[in-house]
Amino acid sequence: MDWFTASGYWLSRLVFQRALAGVYLVAFLTAALQFRALLGSRGLLPIPRYVQRMPFRAAPSLFHLHYSDRFFAACAWTGCAVSAALLAGLDSRLPLWAGMLLWLLPWLLYLSIVNVGQTWYAFGWESLLLEVGFLAVFLGNDDVAPPVVVLFLLRWILFRVEFGAGLIKMRGDACWRKLTCLDHHHETQPMPGPLSWFFHHLPRPLHRVEVAANHVTQLVVPVLLFTPQPLATAAATLMIVTQLWLVLSGNFSWLNWITIVLALSAVEFPYDAPSTPDAPLWYEIVVLAVAALLVCLSYHPVANMVSRRQVMNRSFDPLHLVNTYGAFGSVSRVRYEVVVEGTSDDVPREDSDWREYEFKGKPGDPRRWPRQFAPYHLRLDWLMWFAALSPGYAGSWFGTFVERLLENDRDTLRLLRRSPFPPDARPATSAPASSATGTRVGASCGRRARAGSGRMCGSICRRHGWPGRLRGRSRGGHTSLQGDPQDGSVSSPVSRSSCQKASGTGVANWSAPSWTSAAERAPIRTLVTAGWAAQKARAAARRVMPCRSATSFMRWARRSTSSGTRV
Repeated sequence: MDWFTASGYWLSRLVFQRALAGVYLVAFLTAALQFRALLGSRGLLPIPRYVQRMPFRAAPSLFHLHYSDRFFAACAWTGCAVSAALLAGLDSRLPLWAGMLLWLLPWLLYLSIVNVGQTWYAFGWESLLLEVGFLAVFLGNDDVAPPVVVLFLLRWILFRVEFGAGLIKMRGDACWRKLTCLDHHHETQPMPGPLSWFFHHLPRPLHRVEVAANHVTQLVVPVLLFTPQPLATAAATLMIVTQLWLVLSGNFSWLNWITIVLALSAVEFPYDAPSTPDAPLWYEIVVLAVAALLVCLSYHPVANMVSRRQVMNRSFDPLHLVNTYGAFGSVSRVRYEVVVEGTSDDVPREDSDWREYEFKGKPGDPRRWPRQFAPYHLRLDWLMWFAALSPGYAGSWFGTFVERLLENDRDTLRLLRRSPFPPDARPATSAPASSATGTRVGASCGRRARAGSGRMCGSICRRHGWPGRLRGRSRGGHTSLQGDPQDGSVSSPVSRSSCQKASGTGVANWSAPSWTSAAERAPIRTLVTAGWAAQKARAAARRVMPCRSATSFMRWARRSTSSGTRV
C-alpha cells in the first residue's frame, strides 16, 4: 500500500529513535543506581511486600514472578545495555522483526519497574516514556519506510501532552488566567536549576508574556500538528523551543526531553531517503491492528480532557498504553522545605549539636548554588518536595527513611549529597556509648534557604533568597508544643511571628515507645517549623522583609503498624 509509509520522514524517524534510546538509557540508569534504597529488599518501599498485595493483572511485572535485588539490578543494567545498543543503531542492522523485538525489550523491562515502583514512579513522565516506547516498537527500521499511522499516533501523544497541560492550567489556578503564575513558579517549583533565580527575577511584564506564550503553545499550536507541511514542522519546532526554555529554567527529569523527542517525529527534515522495498504484509497487519487498539483506548483520555473535572497524569490501563497528562494545574505561592538533622548526643536536646543531612538536588544550604540534574531523576529529592506540601505524600516511607539514617544505611546515604556523621556511626542502643542517636525533621518555609526562592522566613530572612544575598536575621525564638506519638496531635497552635520578631517554630518531642529494632528504640526528635514565607520587598530601601503570621503547618506522627513504621 503506497499510503502506508512516508519516506519523507526517514531522517525524522532516525533522530526520534536515537533520542528516545537516550531517554531510555537515562531512565534505566536512574533505576539501577537508586533502587536498593528506594525499592530493594531493605528499601523504603520494598518490592517484595508490594507484590504480595498487588495482583499481577493490576500491575503486570516480571517481579511478580521473582524478585531479588540482584535480579532487579540485572534487569536495570540490561535495560541500560539495550538502550545503549539502540542508541548506537543496532536495530538498523537487524531484520525488521528482530529490530522490533529489540525495541520491545526495554519497554517490557521498564514497564516491570514502573508497575512496582509505587510512589517513587508515580510521575507522568514514566507513563509517557512507556506510551512512546511502545509505539517505537512499530516504527520500523532501515528495511521499511516509516509507517504513516505510527507517525500520526506519535503526534496524537504530543497533542495530548501539550493540550492536556494547557487545559489543566486554564481550569486550575486562577493565576494562569491572570498571567501571574510565573511570578511564583520559578521559586516554588520542585527542584530549581542553576538559572532559576535569573528566570524568577525577569521583569514581571516578561513573565506575563511567558504565560501568554505558554497558553498559545499548549492550546493553539498542537492543533497545527495535524496540518500539512511545512506548517506541522513549524508547530513542532515552536514546541521544541518552548521545551528548551523549560529545560533551562528548572529540573523536570526527562519530561521536557521526551516531549522534545516526540516533537522531532513531526519535523520533516530535508533528506533524500534511500529506496526501500514495500512493507511486508504481516508488518502492515500488525501496525494497523495496534493502531486500532490505541484509538479505542484513547476514549478515556479524551473524555478526561473534555471533562470539567480533568485530572492530571492518569493511566487508564495497566500497560500504560494510552494515558492523560498535565503539569502545574496549580502553582504554590510559598515554598516549604523539610530539613532533616541528626545529633550524636546520647540524650538529644534542643541545644544539642544538630547537623543537617544535605540532599543532592533539594534546596538546602543557602551558600550552595543548585545544579542541573535533568534528565537524570533524583527521586528522593522530588518526593521531599511533595512531603513539604503535605505529610500525606510521605506517610508510607518517611518513617523508614529516618530509621535508615539512624542506622547510617549505606544505600540510603548514597542518595544524599552528604551525611554529617562518619560512615561507621551506629544508631542508638541501650548502651550509653553511641553516635547518631537522634534525628529531627523540620518542615520549614525557609529556615534553610531555598535555591531559586525569592523569600525566606524562619531563623534567617532574605530579600532575595539566594547564595550570598542575606539581608537580615531574625531573633531566634520558638514555641514548645507537646506532641502525642500515638496520633501526632498537637495541643496548641504555633505563635504568630515575623522576621522582625521571633520566628514561629513548633517543637514536638517524644521518645519512641516499645518498638522492636534498635533503630526504632532510638529517640526521634521532630522539629516542625511553621510560618509563611516572607513577602518580597516592594521598596529597595527595606533591609528586613516582613513575614505573614505563622500557623501550625505540619504534624509528623510515628506509628507502629504491621507493615512497618510510618510517619
